[in-house]
Formats: sequence, structure tokens, C-alpha cells
Amino acid sequence: MKRYVPTTLAIALAGLTGAVHAQSTVTLYGLIDVGIGYVHNADGNQKQIGMINGNMNGDRWGIKGTEDLGGSLKALFQLENGFDPGTGKLNQGGREFGRQAFVGLTSDKFGTVTLGRQYDPLVDMVQGITGDNFFGGIFATPGDIDNYDNSLRTSNAVKYVSPTYAGFQFEGLYGFSNAAGTTGQGQTWSGAATYNNGPVSLAAGYFYANNPSANRATGWNSPSSDSLFNSPVNSGYATTHSIGIARAAAQYVVGPATVGLSYSNARYSPDAKSGFSETEKYNVGNAFVTYQFTPALLAGAGYTYMKASGDTSATYHQASLAADYAISKRTDLYAMAAYQHATGTQAVYDAATGSHTTQAAQASIGSYGYAGTSHQEIVIVGIRHKF
Repeated sequence: MKRYVPTTLAIALAGLTGAVHAQSTVTLYGLIDVGIGYVHNADGNQKQIGMINGNMNGDRWGIKGTEDLGGSLKALFQLENGFDPGTGKLNQGGREFGRQAFVGLTSDKFGTVTLGRQYDPLVDMVQGITGDNFFGGIFATPGDIDNYDNSLRTSNAVKYVSPTYAGFQFEGLYGFSNAAGTTGQGQTWSGAATYNNGPVSLAAGYFYANNPSANRATGWNSPSSDSLFNSPVNSGYATTHSIGIARAAAQYVVGPATVGLSYSNARYSPDAKSGFSETEKYNVGNAFVTYQFTPALLAGAGYTYMKASGDTSATYHQASLAADYAISKRTDLYAMAAYQHATGTQAVYDAATGSHTTQAAQASIGSYGYAGTSHQEIVIVGIRHKF
């Protein structure tokens, strides 16, 4: 789910820092987001009522800190754990700090360099001016095929973020495969730039991830990039050789209203070892509007159109509504709903037999991953607490 940069109480943790110094800070923070939801056509034509978590934000707790090294140079680190509050299980494939784990140096003059498991530049710079930034995965692209809701993170990564120059900032990332003798296999790279000037915000970038040849028949196995194949929308392309995603977004704020548009083009490209033979392309358009009715009440609506072409062809229409009410600075209540309709065909891949077939396109709202029929509806009410 989407990122959240908390404002929390800095605490001195001598057991973690060794010694407490005036120029060093360590912050413990977290967020718990739990909802009760109804999904129509959650598994075929089945209805589901139950707990659905991480709706506005992904559940997490973390530790981050800085050390002043003098001359405007600071060391920094962050460890962030993702978990399911309904069961207590770890998210992000069971990783202890699956959301983020990095260390680096930052300078007001020269920018920031970090090394470890991190968000890619499209998430850092483009996502923040889309509807996902306000209301999470229910506004995301069907199946999150373009990482609109940051379903993936990059491991073994080095990232550079520039200082801001007259509203302009850029960022680049490279994720190593960390495998001997596999140059050009399993790496991830990405770059993005953003411009902010008063009520106007613009951002664009590109993301590329490569799937190693070894064991590709079983699906996505990149050592540097997580999987995006979490729904029937694109699961038939898990044997892809590479993923390329171009994204751009614009946002305009006028009084209590915020409007935004975004576009993405995601390409799943095969090679001789893939289970399909023609590049699958997804063109996605998103629009949203939010309105701050009172200091406590925010509401919004969004629409997404997605067209798939190439190996198969499908069209998706998704409409989303949400409202959030703050009962304190750290606790809020929310309600959200979405409808999606799908037509055309999707790919299906059977790793056991190596067969690549098609099926009628199944609706799958946002990044939730439910496999529906040609249409799907979801309604959720929940509570979010930040600490």
C-alpha cells in the first residue's frame, strides 16, 4: 500500500544507538489501518464479508534516525516492518523489514544517497500526486499492474535523490541482482523527476525490472524487484522477461479542492523462455478529485480506464469513492467503495504444464487482488491510527 511519512515523537533508544548524543535522533513510529469490508464477486461470483486491512495505508511499524556529521552532512537509516493486524503475520513475503531497510548519507547541498531495500523513484515522486496518496489502493489501477499502489519494492538498491532546485527535483535508482555470472539478468533501474510550483505539481518517470532466465517457467523470480503478479489481471504474464513502466501525473490545488490526472504505459515483454510470445501492453488513464469540506472531513472520487493489448485484449472501467473523518490528529475513520467492469480476455498460465491460455477478463478492483467475474464491487469502513 502507499507510503506514509509520520510526524512522531523522537525517542532516545540507548540500546539501539549505543549512546545518546544531542546531534543524533531515533524515532519509533507506526500505523494500524483495519476495516470491515464487503466484496461482491470476490472469488468468481462469491460474496465475502470480513476484515480487510491496510486500506488507506499499509500497516507498519518502523525505526528511523539521523546523526549529524557536521558541515550539513548527516547519516540516516530506516527500518520498516509490514504486518497484517488481523493475524499478526508479516507482509512483503514474510520479511522482517519488508517495507524498507536502508542506510545512507544526506546533504542539503549535494542530495541523498541510500543503500538497501527501498521504494523506486516512481513511487517517491509520481505516486504522491495521484489519488492513491489520499485514499490508498481502492483508487489504484486494476490489479496494480503499473505499481500505482507500490505493490513492489526494490532490494539490493542504491538510490540518489537530488536537492530541490527552484521546485525541481530528480531521483535515480539501481537494484543489483547480486548473482555471479548473470550480467544483465535480475537487475532493476528507475528514474523520475518532479516539479512543484504553488498549486501545480508535475511528475514523470520510468521503471524497468528484468526477470532472470533461471526458473522463469515458475513465474517472477527477480532478486532485485518484488512481484506485481498478484491478481488475475496480469498473472498470466509472470514468466515475462522484463517489465517496463512509464508514468506521468499532474495535480492542481484550488482552495479546498484538489484535482489530478495521471497516465501510465506498462509493458510485459517476453523472450524464448517466457510462457507467451507477444508483448502485453497496458495503457492506463486515471483522474481524481478531492474536497476538504471541513478541517476534519475529506472526500474524493476517482475514475480509471485501462486498455490491454498485444497478447490478449481487455478493457477495464473502475469508479471509486471515499471519505475520511479525523477524530484527532492521530486517529481517523473512513468509508470507501468502488465498482469495476471488465470486458475482453486475459491470459492464464499453468506453471505445472507450461500452458498459456486465455479466459474472459475478470474484474479485480485496485490492488486488492480479488478475482471476480466481469464486474466487482467493494465497500469498506475502517479506522486508522498513527503513532
